[in-house]
Amino acid sequence: MGNFDFIEMKIPAKAEYVGVIRLSLSGIASRMGFTYEDIEDLKIAVSEAITNAVTHAYQNDEEGEVSIGFGVYGNRLEIMVADNGDSFRLNEVEKELGPFDDTDSEEIESLREGGFGLFLIDALMDKVQINNKQGVMVLMTKYLHEIEVDLDDDQVSTR
Repeated sequence: MGNFDFIEMKIPAKAEYVGVIRLSLSGIASRMGFTYEDIEDLKIAVSEAITNAVTHAYQNDEEGEVSIGFGVYGNRLEIMVADNGDSFRLNEVEKELGPFDDTDSEEIESLREGGFGLFLIDALMDKVQINNKQGVMVLMTKYLHEIEVDLDDDQVSTR
C-alpha cells in the first residue's frame, strides 16, 4: 500500500458535526496542495457522504457514530466514511470494496432514498467505491493534479 498518513475521526451521528469534518478536510487538503476548487468539491462530497451516514445510522434507531478516515498519499487523498462507527481495518477495507458502477442497483436505490448524492459524489471525485456489509462505507479518492511548472521561462506553454 506504500507510505501514507492515516487520520481517523469519529463524530456522533448528528448533522451539526459535519462542519468539524469539513474544517479538518480543508486543513488536510490545503496542506497537500489541492486547489481551492478541488477543496470545495471535496467538502461537498464529504458533506454528502456524512449526511447520508447520519441518516442511515438514525434509521437503526440508535445514536450511532460516523467514522471518517483520511488516507494522505503523495498523489491523492482517500476519504472513507462509514456509518457503523467501527475503526477502519485498512487491509480488510481494501479487499471488500467494489467500484460504485459495479454496485448492485437496488443497493444504490436504497442509498439514494435519503436524497443521498451518490451521483454527485461520483461526479466530484475521481474514484468512488462502496461496501455495505455492515452499514454502508463509501471510499472517495481525489488525485492531486500538480500544476506543471516549466523551468524554462521562455517556453510558455499555450493551452
